[in-house]
Amino acid sequence: MRNIVLSYLLLPFVAGLSFATIAAPATLSSTPSPVVATAESGADSRPLTLNLNTADAEALQKALNGIGKAKADAIVMYRDEHGPFTSVDELLEIKGIGKALLDRNRDKLTVD
Repeated sequence: MRNIVLSYLLLPFVAGLSFATIAAPATLSSTPSPVVATAESGADSRPLTLNLNTADAEALQKALNGIGKAKADAIVMYRDEHGPFTSVDELLEIKGIGKALLDRNRDKLTVD
């Protein structure tokens, strides 16, 4: 009888521990997150822009929202095949990049 009572008391405790372990937040890795540098001009600060004609795939992937490895590689490949970009709007020619994605990142991009 004592064993049954103890098992009924310990079961919720053990179950609670297992749920707490599963729900605990993951530990952060030791690698720092990428930080976008800002250019100070008086009271206003704005993020630096990324040149589409000189940026590599890794820089594009880190600096732009919604751009992963595949799209960053596609941007570099398009630039290699068609020459330098003449306008930021030329990104719309790349498969997988639409108007919404371009508008989200337009202020971060430049073409020189």
